[in-house]
Amino acid sequence: MDSSQTFSAAAIVEMVSFFLGGLFIFLHGMKFMSDGVQATAGEKLGRMIAKVTDNRLAACGTGIFVTSLIQSSSVTTVMLIGLVNASVMTLSQSIGVILGADIGTTITAWIVAIKVTKYGLLITGVSGFVYLFTKNERHRFIAMLIMGLGLVFFGLQLMAQGVEPFRHHEEFISLLSRFSPKTFQGVIKCVLVGSIVTAVIQSSSATIAITITLARTGMIDFDTSVALVLGQNIGTTITAILGSLGMTIAARRVAYAHIFMKFAGVILMLPFFFLYMQLLNNIISDSAGIATRIAIAHTVFNILLVIVFLPFTKMLNNMLIAVFKDKGAVVTSRLTSLDIGMLDSPMISIEQSRLEILKMGHVVSEMLTGIRQCYVQGIPNRKTLNTLFQQEELLDKMQTEIVVFLTHILTLRISSSAAKEIHEQLRRADEYESIGDNCIMILKFMLRLNNEKLYLDEEEKTDVLALHDEVMTYFEVIYKAHQQRNVLILPNARVLGDAITHSFREMRERHLLKLSQKKLPPLVCTLYPDMLSSYRRIKDHLVNIAEAIAGLK
Repeated sequence: MDSSQTFSAAAIVEMVSFFLGGLFIFLHGMKFMSDGVQATAGEKLGRMIAKVTDNRLAACGTGIFVTSLIQSSSVTTVMLIGLVNASVMTLSQSIGVILGADIGTTITAWIVAIKVTKYGLLITGVSGFVYLFTKNERHRFIAMLIMGLGLVFFGLQLMAQGVEPFRHHEEFISLLSRFSPKTFQGVIKCVLVGSIVTAVIQSSSATIAITITLARTGMIDFDTSVALVLGQNIGTTITAILGSLGMTIAARRVAYAHIFMKFAGVILMLPFFFLYMQLLNNIISDSAGIATRIAIAHTVFNILLVIVFLPFTKMLNNMLIAVFKDKGAVVTSRLTSLDIGMLDSPMISIEQSRLEILKMGHVVSEMLTGIRQCYVQGIPNRKTLNTLFQQEELLDKMQTEIVVFLTHILTLRISSSAAKEIHEQLRRADEYESIGDNCIMILKFMLRLNNEKLYLDEEEKTDVLALHDEVMTYFEVIYKAHQQRNVLILPNARVLGDAITHSFREMRERHLLKLSQKKLPPLVCTLYPDMLSSYRRIKDHLVNIAEAIAGLK
């Protein structure tokens, strides 16, 4: 083609169509890969990252492994923001995982560097056939994963076709030459371009794919590609910023940590960019293709980032806490604030909601303890009463937020086992909230007796306190099983539940016998059996939770 030749409108439309169509097919392929991995192994990934300890190397390794599978450091970072927001992880723990995620996301560049783009349609076709006609759900999601890989390759091929005509176009080459990193100012221009484009697209995987595509067609050289990749490392932090909006200050610090490390890493690299290029040229074989060389450059930068910051995670943690201080405002649980980011990772979102439901159980435990204090005190003090009523309101709010959150997840592409887990979680949340309601009902019975200057006699007080302790012990057994995912809890739960029912009946019979022997105040005759019945209902709700844990209903 003559370098001075201009493109017709039809040719421009065709090129833009190939490039944009290829880009979005690539992004759709990445989503398919991520969904496929999460559907087949997402629950284990969620548990893994929630169990991260203060061991920096372990945290970093977890970040590498998880992000290598889900192919998105942004998803991992937003997930960490959610975990810190829910007080499941600390900022210090999340920093190590973020550094590992930065290495894990380089796998995308290596996938793009594989020279099998011409087989993209074949891979998509074969795996798509399996996806459509297999009846095995696990095989279906594995086929989705492979189909995503095929779409990635096909999207790259289309993008290459879209930019190919520009390869010898003089004006376009002249435009690109303005962003060549031959000078320090040129390096900064390339970094800014990479940052802005990635921030707009919100996918460093996509912009790295574009960079490799341009490099393969000879439109940009290796130096320019590396400078653009540096900028892309900054641009990818925009997702963390968006994911932290509306979160607690502790959660926002995770986003700030990600931003700081990326910015600091690139800024530290800029003065040594040309030395860095010499290092890369020395360690990379001349026979390596430019796509492989870009993947190596991307990996080396993020490894250097880990080497520089991993030893100082505690120091960075303290610095962020000192700079971004908590204003002291009371922040209540807001699970629905995780919707935007967390829904990109449904299986990990399910793990998040499980932890939030466990928080509901903890609130119930505190309410049962508070009710016992009321029995011991005789006349509940104002502070105890306010705390109990506030806890009941908190349970209502938490249940509403959990229902909204889990209902959103049910609209996504998830496995039947994930949908089953969601329904079980919805049931547990409802049961915990109902137990809270019954606790308040018992408290109101006590207050009503107190207002009428009526009191239970020693036998009744002893019985109701014994039943309370029996139910509270039962709650602790069920709650521990919930925490530990003990699916074998049901037989023991039924035995213990039957024992509580037996105690309830004995106490009720004693009360009825007493009524036949002496006259009692009518209100005591009414409210005392109602208190006993409330404990029996709490027991029934706990049996339902045990059934949900066992997967029976």
